[in-house]
Amino acid sequence: MKDITAILVHYSNPAALRKALVSLKQINSRLHSIILLHEQDMSLSIIQDDINFKKIQCMALKENDLGKTLNDTIHMVNSSYVLFLQETDYLSPALQTESLHLSQSEPFINTLYRNQNIAVHRPFLVSTSFLKKQKFLSAFQLPFKEAFFPAWLSNKPNSKKLCRENLVMQSRKNRSANTLEKQKFMQKYRLNKIQTAHPSLSILISNYNMEQYAETAVASCLFQNEMPEQVLIMDDGSTDNSYNKLKQWEDGKRISVFEKKNEGKAIAFNHLLPHVTSDFILELDADDWLDPDAITVIKRLLASLPEDVSVLYGNLRKWKQLAGDVLFKGISKGNMINGRGDLLSYRFPLGPRIYRASALKSVGGFPVIAFEDGMLYEDVSVLNQLIQNNRFQYHDFTVYNVREHNESITKTNRPDWNEFLKSLK
Repeated sequence: MKDITAILVHYSNPAALRKALVSLKQINSRLHSIILLHEQDMSLSIIQDDINFKKIQCMALKENDLGKTLNDTIHMVNSSYVLFLQETDYLSPALQTESLHLSQSEPFINTLYRNQNIAVHRPFLVSTSFLKKQKFLSAFQLPFKEAFFPAWLSNKPNSKKLCRENLVMQSRKNRSANTLEKQKFMQKYRLNKIQTAHPSLSILISNYNMEQYAETAVASCLFQNEMPEQVLIMDDGSTDNSYNKLKQWEDGKRISVFEKKNEGKAIAFNHLLPHVTSDFILELDADDWLDPDAITVIKRLLASLPEDVSVLYGNLRKWKQLAGDVLFKGISKGNMINGRGDLLSYRFPLGPRIYRASALKSVGGFPVIAFEDGMLYEDVSVLNQLIQNNRFQYHDFTVYNVREHNESITKTNRPDWNEFLKSLK
């Protein structure tokens, strides 16, 4: 019975692709068709003639978006199951064809990708009917393409997950620092969902013309193993399509999206403050994103935070934006700040910044200073105000990801820093 459609994605290496196609001969009796999704022009002539080409359909990604392409493609699949392989995967020689069956209560099998001591879960065989109901996110809503399948799997009920090892092997393993850091991040998608009695936490996002990145920030708030109480988003007069994309995430419960004319982040956050009902506030830039355990890690630290501490902060994981990908640059570790002198000589940005909501509201929110009409260094301005009557607390934790790119307002205005410091004095 020809009841399996194999979909192959992200195969940039011809030898790895050929090995994957040859391995599919093991399930030839069940193989309905093969769909190869690729980012660039690819000719099947690179593969030797002993592979049955009649079953292979080669398709370019629509708008370079794997999520959109897969959702459209799966809608046309008429086999019972879809089998996924990616990058350097090929079927294990030990795979038993008769084991590839699913039940209504267990609509998919996932498998493990192991690299050193890291284990990343990915879907392997999925019921087509289940896939048509459980659509994939756009690739532009995730921090990097490798997160695509693990993210989809993360919010599926454990009761429906049938995990088996040794179904798939890799023709090669990448052990670069960039790959390992991405895999450590993806491993966190598997954390159990929890809800604790720790202090409540809201996330504030101000967006200005970050259309290509903002949805990644919002999605990262929802891929948490412990959910924030609120996600409040202000579109600060964007001239791109940011607002329309962000508005689609509004659910009338946890996520609220607002818009206003462009006046800078300080004023944008001040418009959001009256809507905050939580004990603490996490500031998230629209071009950055959070680890899947960020809320849990932060709330545990907040549970024992002294009352006279108005700001909790830690480390930043930095990534360089490339064409269609990000490259891990390293961890920027924070250090203790004891007073205003330490603050103004700090190697900024200080982050992630988690504010005690009552302290922030007591100083009137984010100050709008005369320098550049308050549209630059608003983080330093509010910290400079808070530290006059409160302590800051550093802890060694890393759950916040900074995207370094050419459109960053801080990067384009670095020469103004010294003038800004003079304005504070």
